[in-house]
Amino acid sequence: MQQPSRRQALAGAAGVAAGLGITGTALAVDNGDSAADRRDTDERIDRMSLEEKLGQLFVVEVYGATADTEHEKNRELYGVDTPAEVIEKYQPGGVIYFDARRGTDNVREPRQMARLSNDLQRASRVPLIISTDQEGGSVVYRLTEPATLLPGNMALGATRSTSDSRESARIIGTELASVGINQNYAPDADVNINPANPVIGVRSFGSDPKLCSELVSAGVRGYHRGKVASAAKHFPGHGDTEVDSHLGLPEIDHTREELDRIDLPPFRAAIERGVDTIMTAHIVVRALDPSGDPATMSQPIVTGLLREELGFDGLIVTDALDMQGASGQFPPDEAPIRALEAGCDQLVLAPELDTAFAAVLEAVRSGRIPEKRVDASVRRVLRHKRRYGLFSSPYVSEDRAARTVGKRRHLSTAREITDRTVTLVKNDGLLPLSPKTKRSVLVTGWDEETTGALADAVSARSGQRAKAQAVDAVPSGKQIEAAVAAARESDLVIVSANAMASGEDEGAGQAKLVKALEETDTPVLVVAVRNPYDIQRFPSVPGYFATYSHGAPSMESVTRAAYGELNPGGKLPVAIVALDEPDKELYPYGHGLTY
Repeated sequence: MQQPSRRQALAGAAGVAAGLGITGTALAVDNGDSAADRRDTDERIDRMSLEEKLGQLFVVEVYGATADTEHEKNRELYGVDTPAEVIEKYQPGGVIYFDARRGTDNVREPRQMARLSNDLQRASRVPLIISTDQEGGSVVYRLTEPATLLPGNMALGATRSTSDSRESARIIGTELASVGINQNYAPDADVNINPANPVIGVRSFGSDPKLCSELVSAGVRGYHRGKVASAAKHFPGHGDTEVDSHLGLPEIDHTREELDRIDLPPFRAAIERGVDTIMTAHIVVRALDPSGDPATMSQPIVTGLLREELGFDGLIVTDALDMQGASGQFPPDEAPIRALEAGCDQLVLAPELDTAFAAVLEAVRSGRIPEKRVDASVRRVLRHKRRYGLFSSPYVSEDRAARTVGKRRHLSTAREITDRTVTLVKNDGLLPLSPKTKRSVLVTGWDEETTGALADAVSARSGQRAKAQAVDAVPSGKQIEAAVAAARESDLVIVSANAMASGEDEGAGQAKLVKALEETDTPVLVVAVRNPYDIQRFPSVPGYFATYSHGAPSMESVTRAAYGELNPGGKLPVAIVALDEPDKELYPYGHGLTY
């Protein structure tokens, strides 16, 4: 179901790009390379074999917390045992770190990450681009404690603050650089105009192209100040989809005029600010390429629009090629070739790497891909590495990493920023809470860790007793009955809601829980811990906060706001409309209550 927030954006965003001064004009980018740098790069390329050049076009994952860790997945994927052996075998241009949730176990604590980075650099004849996805917030992140948890993009959009966006990116960048990660695949430059978007949502700064452009630009500047490369994603814009490109192939039905007004301004702003990298999306945009090819494999989109029209001369990388939006359309021996033919420079997580590498090698030898085309991408990869000092200084200090990650000043700044993101959407006289009359608090709803963090924050207030009683994403009848019984014995119920992120079943199930709790005599306060749209499903609740994140810092900030210890200042960066009346706006863009 398309919401009017989407339709209003399609119809009413005129003048945004013009207001930014970046409409339709190709932006010339000064790459800053000296003649000596260019000569050195060309000499390096001349000394490389074709196989060594092709290695620079691949970004791989490795399994293990150290370079010498033996892991069965390395053997399964690459035919060798350890991360160092993966690098030695393929000599890739880059490696991407993941955490234990994917099984790679690359990120544990600062010294370990710094040591892994150093040892992988030692295993590579050409310095590596070491990358990760650390967007901030609690959706796409790899480094956890002791790393500083910053609010995600939509939370930052609620502050309307370019300085908060810049400072958040600077802290993330500083901590990543200290452990040897020199490329962050952030900020997300998508404009989320579709509440049903299953993959972007709070990863976007909001639904307004101007706001997104300003905060993307600030984020790029912040990452540069943190000495880490930035990446705007997912080009040409993933903000109006109802299909997750990890699971299928979405299609954007915007006209070219709508793309210029809505989707492209943040990317133009990022290019103007000097973004290092742009990541392509596995989405179909027929207004740009009628063939129906995903953008990642589309020459009109990657070369025609991004390179030639927008004038971007930095590094273009694919989104992960093991996602269904790519792998479901093209086999392992064809996807990397098509992405290179489109104009991409680096291939991220190409499945069946031996097959992919051999296919690209044969495509060059047969003349399907000219070697000059390969040289152009290798030149950009090497130039990128030179800009970040990787040829002269690829290693980092483990001691400095331990001092930098999660340092006290970073944590203090993060708390201040997080406090400014809390958005009070509805208050029918329930807030601020009084510790004298709301002594016994039930915290229920989505996710055991989240309800626990909320209960801990409430219990830290003098005289408050909070009990955490989590339920499943789709609460069972018994769980709802137990929550209702506990609510009748409590002075207040706080519900952690994540009803719009996972699907219809989860949303309807959580709405059933909230409505059952509302039928008790106990007041109900809902905290939307991801997308702010959840109140569509239970509009009658007396109190409703949006935090855009379920991280512990956000739970602490919203609790402080609930008890009046801070005055909530966040403003909705999206509009919220009625679930069953798509022409009825419940809360407009920019709405936010204070005390």
